[in-house]
Amino acid sequence: MEHEQLSTNRKALRINLNEQFYGTFAEIGGGQEVARNFFQAGGASGTIAKTISAYDKLFSDHIYNEDEGGRYVSEERLLKMLHTEYQELVNLLSTKKGDSTCFFAFANTVSTLNFKKDNECHGWLGMRFQLKPNTPANEVIMHVQLHENDTLMQQTTLGKLGVNLIFACIYHTQYLNTFLQSLMDELSSDRLEITMIRMGGFNLDYVDNRLLAVQLVKNRMAKAIMFDRYGNVQEPADMLYKKNVLAFRGNFRPITYIGFDMLKTSYSIFKRDEDYAKEKTMALCEITMNNLMEKGEIDARDFLARVDLLNGMGQNVMVSSISEYHKLVSYFSTFKIKNLRIVMGVPNFLQVLNKSYYTDLKGGILEALGKLFTDNMKLYIYPTISSVSVDDPTEGDKLLTTDNLDMPEDVKDLYSYLKKNRKIIVIENAKRKWLYINSRYVLKMIQNNESGWEKMVPRYIEKEIKSRELFGYKAKAEQTV
Repeated sequence: MEHEQLSTNRKALRINLNEQFYGTFAEIGGGQEVARNFFQAGGASGTIAKTISAYDKLFSDHIYNEDEGGRYVSEERLLKMLHTEYQELVNLLSTKKGDSTCFFAFANTVSTLNFKKDNECHGWLGMRFQLKPNTPANEVIMHVQLHENDTLMQQTTLGKLGVNLIFACIYHTQYLNTFLQSLMDELSSDRLEITMIRMGGFNLDYVDNRLLAVQLVKNRMAKAIMFDRYGNVQEPADMLYKKNVLAFRGNFRPITYIGFDMLKTSYSIFKRDEDYAKEKTMALCEITMNNLMEKGEIDARDFLARVDLLNGMGQNVMVSSISEYHKLVSYFSTFKIKNLRIVMGVPNFLQVLNKSYYTDLKGGILEALGKLFTDNMKLYIYPTISSVSVDDPTEGDKLLTTDNLDMPEDVKDLYSYLKKNRKIIVIENAKRKWLYINSRYVLKMIQNNESGWEKMVPRYIEKEIKSRELFGYKAKAEQTV
């Protein structure tokens, strides 16, 4: 459904003229940017019961019953704000206005650019609201990263985003993609990024928040979204901040024994790092939808099926629109991670050293490798078998590792430098019996209903593919006598 794009002022005015909705605005950190739009639109007395900006941290702690020293720009603080403001509103006004009014509480807690311009600019916004009088509340919360390098511009962006969120909650909850797209009305991805959104409550219990998260990437509203190992949508910074990160990119359609071995063997190497600490280290599988986005062929539920399978194998998962590896490193760097290790096979590594992939960079391959191999980043390279038949990947002979690759003459010195400085680490102890496995060949066998693929994937993956008929698998009809 195509939504009518209204200006911020018209959205605020339309809500002000809607006599059914009445609520509270609580804003911390960026001033009262959202409430200001409603006052400026006119007719705000029909919408606003109270506005508050507990800018001083002691006032914030006192009002929202938080212990001193807690995080002020956090999901926990936002939820406390929503709960406190909504309950006060309902307790005070339900007897007088409850039969004819849908109550709401809007809140945000944001860190905009400071005077030194050296802080992380991000925030949490949320809405607790009724869609019909005298019904339980619904709730939408989201996290955003602010990209503009000017405080006033960030405040303007925050004001528009807040109005868009309130308007979407009132008018677009039945059309989720319209809901998401409308959040960016009069905004753009170079101004902000929505890194997490979650919806739920009385009228929104049908929402699949994982599907909603994938839609953020699909709509280019976020570069990446994160699922923890239990399948819950998480804010990337909460998972990645100051962690040691081991990232393995693949399509995982499906994950095979060779993919599982790549994870296992690379993690065993990472554990030997002097900075390794289990509680500060996170492995994740990253699925990029960038190529599919360019072709316009994206099945969000297919991505979720892969997330499910990886979660079932105990893995955290990231879904991204990031194409080049050096851009992936740049993305991780925004979270101030301690050490980054990226796992890849020999074929992908040869592509990384292919100059033709960097024609869009003025510095070509030198610029790309400079961005890729930051001080805290290393590549773990998994071996492969050469001379593999296109028709039958079980055919192969020579083991290829970073020690015996035949490199192009013009990149040999670069390659030698990276090896000598241990920016490239060979993964030893790979299970040779699994090196013939090719995930695209496995997928083809599944789709053609051929037997034999079952031996190439973990038992759990086989069971899930068959029981849920994933990746085109069709159960064979029982033979009749």
